[in-house]
Amino acid sequence: MKEVQVNELQELLNSFANKDVYIHLETTNGAYASHFDERVFNAGAFIRNVKIRYELAKIISDTPHRVGLKMNHGWVYAQGITHYELDDKGRLLMAGLDFTGKLAVALEISETPFSY
Repeated sequence: MKEVQVNELQELLNSFANKDVYIHLETTNGAYASHFDERVFNAGAFIRNVKIRYELAKIISDTPHRVGLKMNHGWVYAQGITHYELDDKGRLLMAGLDFTGKLAVALEISETPFSY
């Protein structure tokens, strides 16, 4: 994976717009709750193979980046994206790594379902 280049990532996000796509989105404790004591608070979210169609994708250029997908009735977004790649299966994989290099957030987009 390479560090986010806003214009290139925006083009990749645009290439999936107005198509039925599957998303994978997960967060770990580092994404939203890193300021809490881990002994007291744990947070995370995980969705996989949710089929959506988004009309607009937006990446905010502040680092780490927020990637938003605007659907007809709402938004999906991931905060903290730092790296991305288009893999050999045509899937757009985005990740946010914390200051220690651990995964804090992942957002992946594919025209086919992800394996389990």
